[in-house]
Amino acid sequence: MTIVYSAPQVTDARRRELLYGGAVVVYPANKASTALTAFAQELITEAFGPLDPQTAQHELPVDRMVEILAELKPRFIHHERSKQLVAELMQSHGCDEHTYFDVPRLRTSTSDGYLTTGISYVFHAHRDTWYSAPFNQVNWWLPIFPVTEHNAMCFHPRYFDAPVRNSSDGYDYDEWNRTSRYNAATHVGADTRVQPKILDPAADLEPTVTVLPEPGGLMMFSGNQLHSSLPNTSGVTRFSIDFRTVHIGDVATIRGARNVDSACTGTNLRDFLHPTTHTPIPEELALDYQRAVGSLRRSHAAG
Repeated sequence: MTIVYSAPQVTDARRRELLYGGAVVVYPANKASTALTAFAQELITEAFGPLDPQTAQHELPVDRMVEILAELKPRFIHHERSKQLVAELMQSHGCDEHTYFDVPRLRTSTSDGYLTTGISYVFHAHRDTWYSAPFNQVNWWLPIFPVTEHNAMCFHPRYFDAPVRNSSDGYDYDEWNRTSRYNAATHVGADTRVQPKILDPAADLEPTVTVLPEPGGLMMFSGNQLHSSLPNTSGVTRFSIDFRTVHIGDVATIRGARNVDSACTGTNLRDFLHPTTHTPIPEELALDYQRAVGSLRRSHAAG
């Protein structure tokens, strides 16, 4: 069972405990989240010029959309203002200097199969932990424009603490960085990158849980949640922001969600940055964590 908490009045430590146990937490838009989505809207509007970004797919050839997104998304991801606004959002929700973040991503989900690969990849049901995310990773997700049940994302709560056969044993984070991470824009029409997927044809992904925050509203969930993009049939392109956080105290003590079926190799911990200095997680901490969870992942691969 997945419990959705609306703006719980709890400490960050207690919230992480709830998330590691399978809860989803939702907060209304606040000053910090509104500032982040407003900055994203500013860059999006500039990129699309006179076109409405949400309906531009009906006026642009796919190749032109890819060109726009290939310039827009990295600009937002690596902009110093984006990092500053993420840090302010984290602070507004009780996170301290021990909470590190990965740079925010600008995501798009186009309608009716217009562009579903590469730079606008439609995510199948997956756990981030299949992609070498730590089990104490917390995902933050914010819509930039209104979302509906026809273009949001959903959770598959049946499998939060139950295994499902998957291909994560074929995923290596270092190899992904070397060969696939930076060429998303070249995958138009077909996406040949290695993506861990469910292998069990009998897997039952119903029922689902879908949460629809307001623009700038925030949803938090564990990186171990099985989640996917809903097929977008809304007629508009969805724009959203997501980023991930880890608390280095939880990393050091191996505190997080339980691994039920992840067998990948490597870790993305080195991508996480200090909220103010932007220095990466200490290498020794990443190595210690990778050694500690490596044997557990290998046991899932062998089983």
